[in-house]
Amino acid sequence: MSRARFEELVTAALDDVPEELAALVDNCVVLVEDDPPAGDPDLLGLYVGTPLTERGPGYTMTLPDRITVFRNPTLAMCRSEDEVVHEVRVTVVHEIAHHFGISDARLHELGWA
Repeated sequence: MSRARFEELVTAALDDVPEELAALVDNCVVLVEDDPPAGDPDLLGLYVGTPLTERGPGYTMTLPDRITVFRNPTLAMCRSEDEVVHEVRVTVVHEIAHHFGISDARLHELGWA
């Protein structure tokens, strides 16, 4: 799958986030990279930043949080475009949940691991 098509799927997954939740996302960008950081080759997504639940009055003039979706490991685990669509959606929801301060443990409980 081309990078352009993968980016379209990430955009579509973002468009599927309910409007009332999307409106609450603050100071966060979503990126697509081909490969995850060295040492974690199976990583599908990564949130780096300060979750909304941890921001206080000193949270000003801060670079945006980053959600990165990794293309190659996603493609490696999927056998069809439908599977890629599903995994991208799950990854986007999972990483946005981290932006809202939801832990991996809670995401596992909710079935978004």
